[in-house]
Amino acid sequence: MAVFEIENVVSSLQSSRVRWREAQRRLLEAGSRDLPSRERLAEIVNLLKGVLYPMRLGPHELLHAGENYYVGHALATALAQLAEQATLEWRYKDRHDEAADTSVVEARVHVAIQQFAYRLPEIRDLLDCDVIAAYQGDPAAGSVDEVLLCYPGILAMIHHRLAHELYRLDLPLLARIIAEQAHSETGIDIHPGAQIGAGFFIDHGTGVVIGETAILGQRVRVYQAVTLGAKRFPADDDGHPRKGLARHPIVEDNVVIYAGATILGRVTIGQGSVIGGNVWLTQDLPPFSNITQARSRSESGNAPGRRVDIERNYA
Repeated sequence: MAVFEIENVVSSLQSSRVRWREAQRRLLEAGSRDLPSRERLAEIVNLLKGVLYPMRLGPHELLHAGENYYVGHALATALAQLAEQATLEWRYKDRHDEAADTSVVEARVHVAIQQFAYRLPEIRDLLDCDVIAAYQGDPAAGSVDEVLLCYPGILAMIHHRLAHELYRLDLPLLARIIAEQAHSETGIDIHPGAQIGAGFFIDHGTGVVIGETAILGQRVRVYQAVTLGAKRFPADDDGHPRKGLARHPIVEDNVVIYAGATILGRVTIGQGSVIGGNVWLTQDLPPFSNITQARSRSESGNAPGRRVDIERNYA
């Protein structure tokens, strides 16, 4: 095996790390870790998938007779590991607070993770609604089990519904890591802050983007490459985007948004509306609207690929 001179590289990398940590006021104690682990969170989510759906997403050797034992053991393991990661996140937040009390953080973590555990049955019910919506909404779906095992939209929603609870419990870094794991695997990018009602169906899914402050009602269906994004980013006095503002769409119940549609800003899409493919929308729509892209100019004898303005047909 070839041998390379690396001592200077290792030393220079150490210097870079030290400069960065000092600039961020992040001083590590020997043997300590200051940030949650992506790898550990992936393990936790896999355990929680088995807790939610033991006979479908749990270990392949599991039998019905052992379901409760497995769920109890897996849940206890997942919660203990999740508490460790939550402690790291909150200690990281408090790193500039010299008066931060470790015992207070530990007590707060215990309460938060217990609340998360209490929410798991409701998360399971929401996911069941999502699975049924996908099965009923896709003629290619052979069974609810096929949907649960194979559909990227369901995988993304399992991650999202877990991540959203952590986000609500003031653990946004854990939530974002879990959300980005699903994003990497499915191409579906849902911010954990997004509020999504029951019966949500993402068909195909690749390229879907749903922003942090988006609110979706019940029985909403979206197709691939749909964006529910922000139109603009108001800046603070230093020119940086202001955080926490409501800047993403509100989509009411029973709305369908077809492939490639882009909806930007804090607009409201009224219940029962249908948004056609490739539509660009930055304004409110009343309930039961039907908005579609007009025929391409090429159909009228003009240059191919160009499109006329959007046609609106309000019911």
